[in-house]
Amino acid sequence: MSTKAPSVVAADPNAQATGQTPAINRFVYIAVGIAALGGLLFGYDTGVISGAILFVKHEFSLSPTMEEFVVSAVLVGAVVGAAAGGALTGRYGRRWMIILAGAVFTLSAIVTAMAPTVGWLVGARIASGVGIGIASFISPMYIAELVPTKVRGALVAVNMLAITTGILVAYLVDYAFSASHGWRYMFGLAALPSLGLIIGMWWLPDSPRWLISRSKISQARTVLQRARTTSDVDQEIREIQQSMAQQGHGGLAGLFQPSLRMPMIVGLGLAIFQQITGINTVIYYAPTIFKFAGISGTGPAILAGAGLAAVMWCFHVLAIFLIDWVGRRPLLLTGLAGQIAGLGVLGAAFQFPQLASVKSEVAIGGLLVYVSCFAFGLGPIFWLLISEIYPLQNRGVAMSAVTVTNWIANLLVAVSFLTLVSVLGQASTFWLYGFVAIGAWLFVYRFVPETKGKSLEQIEAHWRSGKSPRHL
Repeated sequence: MSTKAPSVVAADPNAQATGQTPAINRFVYIAVGIAALGGLLFGYDTGVISGAILFVKHEFSLSPTMEEFVVSAVLVGAVVGAAAGGALTGRYGRRWMIILAGAVFTLSAIVTAMAPTVGWLVGARIASGVGIGIASFISPMYIAELVPTKVRGALVAVNMLAITTGILVAYLVDYAFSASHGWRYMFGLAALPSLGLIIGMWWLPDSPRWLISRSKISQARTVLQRARTTSDVDQEIREIQQSMAQQGHGGLAGLFQPSLRMPMIVGLGLAIFQQITGINTVIYYAPTIFKFAGISGTGPAILAGAGLAAVMWCFHVLAIFLIDWVGRRPLLLTGLAGQIAGLGVLGAAFQFPQLASVKSEVAIGGLLVYVSCFAFGLGPIFWLLISEIYPLQNRGVAMSAVTVTNWIANLLVAVSFLTLVSVLGQASTFWLYGFVAIGAWLFVYRFVPETKGKSLEQIEAHWRSGKSPRHL
């Protein structure tokens, strides 16, 4: 699937004065598409385990506890990658870190495909997780720092579309190799897009904002001129420099300064709620959930998971068109309300005997509502907001801290899902996620700002003013 953005337009002030809205130049599309390959790999390596685990657990005779560990091994690596990436991206830049992630993806895909024992498999999956942890926040950061303000939401959301594309492709690959039990091919094919990421990023420049932060003004000017529809970018450079001059300390200590207190609350809260509302139980265990619902056979269960991913993909496309028009907050609140409804229906399918004759249909309906609403709400907007709300001086470390929190929450959900099902039952587990989603809705309503149409520097100035998030 292509990760190319839709035909959106940049609002150039000069163009607006004449009634024209020139299209974004080709360089921006190419840069976004290449950087979003990091998202595609993130999605592929996240989704591929859902089908592969059905064969891995038989080949290595895994217990339920060991099965959970194999599934969640990638998340351990993701925590490490996200933590290390924050410190390294400030020093070496966004471009080199994305290239490093591509190299890690390539190596881990090959080793996973050749793993002779479960120990090798777990080790390679942890390495793959390191690549995911790096790419998960540096790819959207790179895009947000490069593209024009008016279309930043849509183009950063392309990265989330790429993640869902990766998940969809993973399910289709799982289905293609399910008849031959070819789980090694399922893992090994990830090496192809990872090589494309390395080659593509090799020829792209670094983020102009990172270049300015390293006093490489001439290089930043060249990049901005390529990424804008005008060659006069001096005002934008001055705004970035003026914003940097007012920023506090960088590094981990800088996260505790008063002006960052609220953005950290917003980022960390969204990071936790995105995961503990249960989305990755659906991604990791979709075939297992469909078997719970009465769909028999490994191949049909995997194909049903692919259908679910295709629905997510369609609603991510919808989000790309809406995010800079409707705004972040309305999509978040509407999406979370839909997730609550979907989880309620999903739990009901397993709880009430009266629904036994239509259990599969009701469960699938609940899942479709749930993933659709996640796909245009909390899914893409979390990654967009954390690429927007932090000052340049602290952006790498702040996004790293938030992403580490996201992956830890992801890990806890992944290792606890089957246990919760065995202790609480299927219905109560999904209803528990639904009650958490209610808390997430209240959190968004109270704390999350609307960043539509604001430059990164305007958002930074708002936090320094000490005003409420909802006044942005």
